Amino acid sequence: MSNDVPADFAAALDDLRGQGARPGVHVEEIAAPVRVAPFSAALSGEVTNPSGNHDDDPAATGRFVVLHDPAGQESWQGTFRIVTLVRATLEPEMAADPLLADVAWSWIPESLDLAGLRPGTDTLAEGGTVTRVLSQSYGALSNTPDTVDLEIRASWSPVGTHLGAHLAAWTALLSTAAGIPPLPAGVTAITRRFTPGPAKPHTVGP
Repeated sequence: MSNDVPADFAAALDDLRGQGARPGVHVEEIAAPVRVAPFSAALSGEVTNPSGNHDDDPAATGRFVVLHDPAGQESWQGTFRIVTLVRATLEPEMAADPLLADVAWSWIPESLDLAGLRPGTDTLAEGGTVTRVLSQSYGALSNTPDTVDLEIRASWSPVGTHLGAHLAAWTALLSTAAGIPPLPAGVTAITRRFTPGPAKPHTVGP
């Protein structure tokens, strides 16, 4: 397999590095998944707890993965696929809300729209799942408050290599899940967290 990075993938990474994130959202590059696509890159993100106490757990965490197959994949309807994950802990009373999953899923098109992305034009083949888990404690832990963990998994195929806007949509989704109104992208650069050039290309394969 060639070690050359395709021009489209290199352009997509450059566009990601030029994207900014709002204050309170920390983004950094992590190891990309292997054996999923010929080329891939991944970022992790977390939203600082609104309380301002850095000892608190993040209000929301997640991953943003870019997959690229120059030959294309039929299910992607293109050569790129974005796979995202967002996790957040919500108030226990929200567990009984029958519309919680529907509301959480609605955050995805809203976040894409906030970033100026239009389904069918800028994104294709959108899909995903919303999972909620109610945790109740017993015995020696009976005084531990109930919690609701929300997990949103969403993927879509970007049209073109301008992936910065797609990263902005994901950080907006992170903010919304954390209970913080999202702001327009471009507030704080993430360039220092997304290293400007790996020692070897993001290539995975057998």
